[in-house]
Amino acid sequence: MRAIRIHEYGGPEVLRYEEAPVPVPGSGEVLIRVAGTSFNPADAVIRAGVLHHSHPVRMPHIPGTDVAGTIVELGPGVTGHAVGDRVIAALPRPADGATGEFSLAPAAMVVPAPTNIPLADAAALPIAGLTAWQGIHDHLRVRPGQRILVNGAGGGVGRLAVQFAKLAGATVLAVAGPSSITAAQSAGPDQILDYTVDRLTEPVDAVFNTAPIDGSGLNRLVALIEPGGRLVSITSSATTDHRRAVRAMVMTVRWDPAHLNEIARRVDADGVSPGVSERLAMTEIVEVHRRHAAGRLSGKVVLSH
Repeated sequence: MRAIRIHEYGGPEVLRYEEAPVPVPGSGEVLIRVAGTSFNPADAVIRAGVLHHSHPVRMPHIPGTDVAGTIVELGPGVTGHAVGDRVIAALPRPADGATGEFSLAPAAMVVPAPTNIPLADAAALPIAGLTAWQGIHDHLRVRPGQRILVNGAGGGVGRLAVQFAKLAGATVLAVAGPSSITAAQSAGPDQILDYTVDRLTEPVDAVFNTAPIDGSGLNRLVALIEPGGRLVSITSSATTDHRRAVRAMVMTVRWDPAHLNEIARRVDADGVSPGVSERLAMTEIVEVHRRHAAGRLSGKVVLSH
């Protein structure tokens, strides 16, 4: 098969498009013909070797955590899935990923793909969707009638967070930059703010931050939160305001197939959009990593062979 692989840690140039053996599913695994994968910032972190002490990968390594595709083979002991099933999954790290034509996945992590969007586009759902879902529901515990601020609403996680908060009955204020404000608007917030022009002064019940801003910027958002509220960030950390009982925390995503299954169901039942911003050939992955490093990548980019 053709695959993107790295043979050493380094910059985007270490990503090679080359021949690789088709993996064989072991016990409890399925083999997926990949329809698409999507870029996540963690892909660049792994490629650069930033986490090599705690999360080393075996070289040569096939990157890509998100996968959407069709099951073509079942490993020993797999039940509940069949050849021909269209599925999505968040692949475990540091195992090989989904930038090859075929990918292995633990059967327990695989869920049915939504049916009303292209299969390749569904690759934008696993990591971004799980992050947004857990931020809105598990950490912020959004309730009907609350005012929720989503900072970085034009990105892949932010656009999904806006939609999940709206479905939970919240009034959603979306903050984005000039280059992503149209993308943020497409998620359907009640109010949209351009952070380079607009200033928010009215209080909110909670903040979900997906933007790469520093702690001082987040602390200004903490000051907007009503007493007893929360700020959850997937980037920098802020300071908890103990006097007003406003808690600030950094979250990490959990690989939870039950959550992913619910996200896929919401795509079909409620029209949730994964917010794909670009669909590119797998051979363009080096340029995708370069654009990410330069801060010129927004939304979810789906890559296919």
